[in-house]
Amino acid sequence: MIDTKLLDILACPACKGDVEYDARNEKIICTQCKKKYPVKDGIPVMLVEEAEE
Repeated sequence: MIDTKLLDILACPACKGDVEYDARNEKIICTQCKKKYPVKDGIPVMLVEEAEE
């Protein structure tokens, strides 16, 4: 689970949009460009190269 305080300060590195956490798939999803960033061992990997479209 990702702390909601962390989600409040994270932004998509590609478009600077807000993000939300998908606990089922363990992904951080941008609400604007819809890129999906993986969460590995509880740590968000906010790298554009690691994102899924």
